[in-house]
Amino acid sequence: MPVPTKLPTNLTTLDGTALSPEAIADKVVLFVNVASQCGLTPQYKGLVELDKAYGDRGLVIVGVPCNQFGGQEPGSPDEIKDFAKSKYDVDFTLLEKQDVNGANRSPLYQFLIGEGPDIDWNFGKFLVGRDGETVERFGPRTAPDDGGLKAAIEKALG
Repeated sequence: MPVPTKLPTNLTTLDGTALSPEAIADKVVLFVNVASQCGLTPQYKGLVELDKAYGDRGLVIVGVPCNQFGGQEPGSPDEIKDFAKSKYDVDFTLLEKQDVNGANRSPLYQFLIGEGPDIDWNFGKFLVGRDGETVERFGPRTAPDDGGLKAAIEKALG
């Protein structure tokens, strides 16, 4: 029986369909606010590698497009999906575009950030454990191949 997640369960993917709660229940999830026109966009490549390396062990990568930082994610859902797939071969879940800061912060980011500071740029990362609790937060410049990030993933996976 999957562990019920504490994460919001009404998440919508980039194509407008609901993300099944079972897709993330009892999984370790790495949420990343992504953007297509950012200097950090090449991190998509490393995220794809993390997905391949740890997906079979229960890691789920979830990209969350956000246009709040320098207008660097202006595209439509189809443009975002096509860019990520054609340029970086992204096949992990991408959610609908959402605000991660401010008065319109999405319920997902209200949960992830809690009482913590605002996100300061694209590619901020939140590692959520199998119990649905945030394990650790990593800044935008923490690359997907960072040793500390990988160690936290390994520990969360058990």
